[in-house]
Amino acid sequence: MALKKGTKAPDFTLAATGDKKITLSRDFEGKALIVYFYPKDFTRVCTAEACEFRDKFEDFRDLSIPILGISKDDIPSHEKFKKEYKLPFDLLSDPSGKVCKAYDALVPLIKMPKRITYLLNEKHEIEASFSEMFEAKSHIESMLKNINKKA
Repeated sequence: MALKKGTKAPDFTLAATGDKKITLSRDFEGKALIVYFYPKDFTRVCTAEACEFRDKFEDFRDLSIPILGISKDDIPSHEKFKKEYKLPFDLLSDPSGKVCKAYDALVPLIKMPKRITYLLNEKHEIEASFSEMFEAKSHIESMLKNINKKA
């Protein structure tokens, strides 16, 4: 179950690719953005999803909407994944799963991140969400549809 529309997105600080630490409230203050959670680097559906976000990146960039991908994988894995698939956005590492849990993006019992995508508005409230574990392309289509509905 995703966080409800209108809910304030939990703030976080996580290590990111490019030897950075990203804090949602500081680094994206006043900006709408996409935050997507995924199970694992280099797996079939996760790779398809990341590449779909890459392929549609200009659509989001043209709308001034940054993209962040979050999983429990470590930064070295994220760096390889980002480089191999030429991902133009940051990947963040949540090894404890604390941020995944705050966003209701952890599968109970096995504690693996769910595949869930959030659109946050400029106040970092949930504007839309899409959750489908075995489908990659629909996440991007759903976010673009919600953005275009707003515009």
